[in-house]
Amino acid sequence: MTKTIVVKIGTSTLTRSTTGNLALSTIATLVEVLANLRHQGHQVVLVSSGAVGVGCARLGLTERPRNIALKQAVAAVGQGRLMRVYDDLFTTLQQPIAQVLLTRGDLVQRNGYVNAYNTFQQLRRLGVIPIVNENDTVAVDELKFGDNDTLSALVASLVEADWLFMLTDVDRLYSADPRSNPDAQPIVLVQSMAQLTELQVQTGDSRSGWGTGGMVTKIEAARIATASGVRTVITNGCFPGNIEHILNGESIGTQFEPQPRPVNARKHWIANVLIPAGKLYLDPGAVTAITQRGKSLLAAGISQIEGEFQAEDAVRLCDTEGKEIARGIVNYHSLELIKIQGYKSDKIAEILGYSGVETVVHRDNLVIV
Repeated sequence: MTKTIVVKIGTSTLTRSTTGNLALSTIATLVEVLANLRHQGHQVVLVSSGAVGVGCARLGLTERPRNIALKQAVAAVGQGRLMRVYDDLFTTLQQPIAQVLLTRGDLVQRNGYVNAYNTFQQLRRLGVIPIVNENDTVAVDELKFGDNDTLSALVASLVEADWLFMLTDVDRLYSADPRSNPDAQPIVLVQSMAQLTELQVQTGDSRSGWGTGGMVTKIEAARIATASGVRTVITNGCFPGNIEHILNGESIGTQFEPQPRPVNARKHWIANVLIPAGKLYLDPGAVTAITQRGKSLLAAGISQIEGEFQAEDAVRLCDTEGKEIARGIVNYHSLELIKIQGYKSDKIAEILGYSGVETVVHRDNLVIV
């Protein structure tokens, strides 16, 4: 049975930690594995970090730049080199590839999200392996994914993948960092994200000096992917052959069980792609109406507003204690909501001086989390 497989490889695996130069033997093995999977009929997408790291090596920089303009320039240098290496290796195996550079801005607009979906579908029909990276050359902080772990989860969701493999510098998830804690216990299977809280899992940042992610970003990526119905695996990227072994049923790395795949693509987009710009605190009656009766949010149920946002922005809906219970697209500017919060819908026109929509967040644009 053919599957759609997304593989994410991080900078710490792609490059040598001491020099920042490409780990060519690891990359060559990964390319061979992915080409084999594609020739078996599986659909394959590679999400690759490394542009900044490769650019640093190319320019003789000894540490990752922190200045955004310098980082973008270095990424522009490194991305071309990285794709040249991939193209040379895949070409020897007669496997065509495509470069796909994304920013969050490409996905937060609904038409951009749909366009990206159509592009991936066309590449699939052409038998091409897309190689995806964040477009560091043009992305600004508010439009960045933050790390390619998050990007890989969103791409896995977008292409409706069966599997997401996150290749990293450890063999699996542990209860603590095994490099500094000898008592760290391996975790083979995560059936729900709540299980990690019960196990008191401790997470750390990237230690290679070249990457931006750590285990915490991989767990967040697993949350996004599994919520989309994608089985997610964390495993050691130094052994790309593990991908085929895991697909054949071997217990390697840490697997995260997927939830049922969402039926409503728009609501999944709201929940996992859009970046919330504010919070609305709801009274108990509104919480019950939304979570148990499937109702829209009305102004009367809002007790407090946090943040500045525009109409059509995403916001978090929280109970009185601040726990997020839902997420949705708001119909009002934050300054308008401050005026009408707590009032019934028939008072909105009188307060604002013009007729507004009855709902603050319509149930069609609202997702329970």
